[in-house]
Amino acid sequence: FREQPIFSTRAHVFQIDPNTKKNWVPTSKHAVTVSYFYDSTRNVYRIISLDGSKAIINSTITPNMTFTKTSQKFGQWADSRANTVYGLGFSSEHHLSKFAEKFQEFKEAARLAKEKSQEKMELTSTPSQESAGGDIQSPLTPESINGTDDERVMPEVTQNSEPRAEPTQNTLSFTHSSTISKHWEAELATLKGNNAKLTAALLESTANVKQWKQQLAAYQEEAERLHKRVS
Repeated sequence: FREQPIFSTRAHVFQIDPNTKKNWVPTSKHAVTVSYFYDSTRNVYRIISLDGSKAIINSTITPNMTFTKTSQKFGQWADSRANTVYGLGFSSEHHLSKFAEKFQEFKEAARLAKEKSQEKMELTSTPSQESAGGDIQSPLTPESINGTDDERVMPEVTQNSEPRAEPTQNTLSFTHSSTISKHWEAELATLKGNNAKLTAALLESTANVKQWKQQLAAYQEEAERLHKRVS
C-alpha cells in the first residue's frame, strides 16, 4: 500500500449545492472519519473520507488551495478538479483548528514537493550537472489516528442553519462564470420569446388592417348605391 493515512479526525461532510452554489448538501448522515493520506510514490497528499464503501471526499491537495474557517466549528475548501466545494462540520473548535493546521502543513509540503520535482526534471535535462546528494527529508511525522473520538455533540451545521458559504477564489471564478452564462442564456430566451410575440402581433395587425380596408371599401360601395337610389 503506497498510500498511508497520516492524520485522521471525525466530521460531518457537506458539499456545495451544484445548482445554487449557496446552500450546503450533507453527504454523510453522521460524523465520519476524514483522513489525510500521503502517497510516497507520487509525493502526493490527499483528503479522503468514506461513508461505508462510498467515497464522499477524494481531494488532492494542491499549493493553490485554501482552507477557510467560516465559523467556530465549520470549515471549507474548494477543489477545482472535482468542481465542487467541500465543507466539514466538527464537534469542537479544537478539532477544526487541528484540521486547518494540518491542511496548511500538507499544502506547504505539496508546494515543496512540486518545486523539488521541477528541480529534479531540470537536473536530469542537463547531464553536465552533478547529481544532488542526500535524501530529501519528509517534513511529515505520522500521527496517531484519532478517528475513534466519539461525536456526542452534533456539529452545529445543518442544511438550514449552516454558516454562509465563502468559496475560495477558484470556486468564485467558476461560480461567477456559470452564473453569468445562465443569466445571458435566460436573457436570450426572453428576447426570443418577446420577438416571437411581436412577430405574431404584427401579423395579426396586418391581417386586421386588410380586413378593415375591405370592410371600408364595401361600406363605400354600399353608400354610393344608396346615394344613387335616393337621387
